[in-house]
Amino acid sequence: MKKVEAIIQPHKLDDVKEALIAIGIDGLTITEVRGHGRQKGHKEVYRGMEYEIDLLPKIKLETVITDDRLDEVTNAIATAARSGKIGDGKIFVYDVLEAIRIRNDDRGDIVL
Repeated sequence: MKKVEAIIQPHKLDDVKEALIAIGIDGLTITEVRGHGRQKGHKEVYRGMEYEIDLLPKIKLETVITDDRLDEVTNAIATAARSGKIGDGKIFVYDVLEAIRIRNDDRGDIVL
């Protein structure tokens, strides 16, 4: 099993969710996060004062999948989240050793 974690632009969330649902991925965890990479942030003016906004809003999307779906899922996320501009985000992939359904103690791929 693999855990796929994607950091994307907030306005791309609906596109990414639709792309994943279209390929049969429905188990998602979505978190609002803040951060920056090469994008670095920007300046804003509020009540005449200039502020440096260096932590930008992002969305972290997480799902656990079977190994054989990895390319399909990462391609769907990348295609749906891509605008071609700095700040589109990143996808990280981790190995998952075990998955356990709390309700009935099912283990392994069956819980996905």
